Amino acid sequence: MIASDILDIAEIRAAQARIASAIVRTPLLRLHLDDGPGEIWLKLENLQPIGSFKLRGASNALALAPPEQLARGVWTASAGNMAQGVAWQARRLGVPCHVVAPDHAPATKLEALARLGASVVKVPFADWFQILETRTFPGLDGFFVHPVSDRAVIAGNGTIGLEIAEDLPDVDAVIVPYGGGGLSCGIASALRALRPAAKVFACEVETAAPLAASLAAGAPTRVTYTPTFVDGMGGPFVLADMWPLVRQLLAGSIVVPVAAVAAAVRLLAERQRVIAEGAGAAALAAARTGRAGSGRIVCIVSGGNIDSRRLTAILNGETPD
Repeated sequence: MIASDILDIAEIRAAQARIASAIVRTPLLRLHLDDGPGEIWLKLENLQPIGSFKLRGASNALALAPPEQLARGVWTASAGNMAQGVAWQARRLGVPCHVVAPDHAPATKLEALARLGASVVKVPFADWFQILETRTFPGLDGFFVHPVSDRAVIAGNGTIGLEIAEDLPDVDAVIVPYGGGGLSCGIASALRALRPAAKVFACEVETAAPLAASLAAGAPTRVTYTPTFVDGMGGPFVLADMWPLVRQLLAGSIVVPVAAVAAAVRLLAERQRVIAEGAGAAALAAARTGRAGSGRIVCIVSGGNIDSRRLTAILNGETPD
């Protein structure tokens, strides 16, 4: 079911109970920086069994799926992390899993899908992104898990907001990497009920920042999309079915350069011994700009599935292509 209204806190609490045995309740750790604005905290979703927060939404969606559709298998459109979440649960349920992935999907994520037994079809990015609007792909049947805008997926993502409110009740701001809005809107829905004073910001990389352009224009706006190593976020436009939610729930979008994201990956590895993929480090890059304020800021480290070649380049002071 597509999310058209802000989720009720009861939906998110129900999701929390439903997926408790399938996910890790991830830690919230303070990052001590001499030059950082305010207090920066890290919500370590890279510690989920699949290395990404996506296991939360995928687990909730499949737990609510009609059995007759599950019997025909499951499929999703994903660059890798949602696909891993769906494949993880499909393997547990004993049903086949098919994944449509963009042609620039990183090798480390594709290798993980192979280990989980998923069947992968790669298509050009423009065709892949279109699936997020049409929810169809020739030849695939069964239960479709939308990586962004399914209400059950957003509720599963919102459980992160519940945990933040429990662990840091006086949080001032949360920064969330923006791929399609499912993570940021889930967290913002929970905090709207539990900590309404807290602001939730999206963060985008400057090579793929449709939300910032759309918020500035007051309407969904298409932008030029340039692929980078920050593969888990960004796109050419804001999904139409997410626009009503993001404009109500989010305080804005903080756009950062690709090099700043690489620097954040390096900082997390060297200072906190945390391995983050590009999207997973983007929130820290945004926090360091100071544009989320100087209070208690939570950065969502959304995932840690980064190719070793890219990580090595970053640790050597480079910005991967």
